[in-house]
Amino acid sequence: MIRSRFAPVLLALACTTAALPAQQADLPVQTPSNDNVVVAIARPVDLATESSSLPDAPGRNSDPQAQDPQKTSAGQTNANQSAGPQQTQRILGIMPNFSAVSADTQLPPMSVKEKFVLAGRNSFDYSSFVLAAFTAGFAMYGNSYPEFHQGVKGYARYYWHGLADTASENFMVAGAMPVVFHQDPRYYTLGHGGFKRRALYGATRIFVSRTDDGNAMPNYSEIIGAGAAAGISSLYYPTRYRTWTKVGQKWLTSALIDGAGYTFKEFWPDINRKIFHTH
Repeated sequence: MIRSRFAPVLLALACTTAALPAQQADLPVQTPSNDNVVVAIARPVDLATESSSLPDAPGRNSDPQAQDPQKTSAGQTNANQSAGPQQTQRILGIMPNFSAVSADTQLPPMSVKEKFVLAGRNSFDYSSFVLAAFTAGFAMYGNSYPEFHQGVKGYARYYWHGLADTASENFMVAGAMPVVFHQDPRYYTLGHGGFKRRALYGATRIFVSRTDDGNAMPNYSEIIGAGAAAGISSLYYPTRYRTWTKVGQKWLTSALIDGAGYTFKEFWPDINRKIFHTH
């Protein structure tokens, strides 16, 4: 009777004693010392996982979210960007700034689709229609193209020509040519150095670009793209404007406007922080 009564207890103690060594393998080992120092069991470290968490690790740039042109342009939260002033999606809350990248930010190459999506966003953003409305009014007031005439119909002609000019410029400079020449159409902010250095950097981006791999090269996308857009625009303007002189003037004007735009984008994060106290 005694054996049968205590048999379950003895069996439970035996099982508990057998399980103790397995449980102790996962617990810290206490060394026999006066200070009761606890030494943790060493576990293997995954070097690949540790290295991928570093800011400059190649795997860091493979984040699909970082490859979205809507999230990798202005105001991105990429781990590789500095703590300085950041670019924003829009300038003054209106003008599109989707292609600007904050200083010291590393991004993966853009795909063909992403380049055309970026060009489309810049072309068909609501601000493009607002800007075209203003430029059409000024052009009609100055009678820039007498063949368009005045009135509502004349204003409509100025308006759609302005929209077409913007779209052709964006799709050539930021879409088609970057695909052909494997160039990155985004503007990478310098963000360091004095005013002259940064201003010169911004203004010369119409001549210097970077490849999809991040290497510097002549900005064929800007030079050839702006020229191609000027040539295309001559097809829907009156015949007397289809001359080398007129096309060259529009080509040069587009390049100068882009250079001024790059320079302003270079300093926009600083202006935004100092005046509007944001980012």
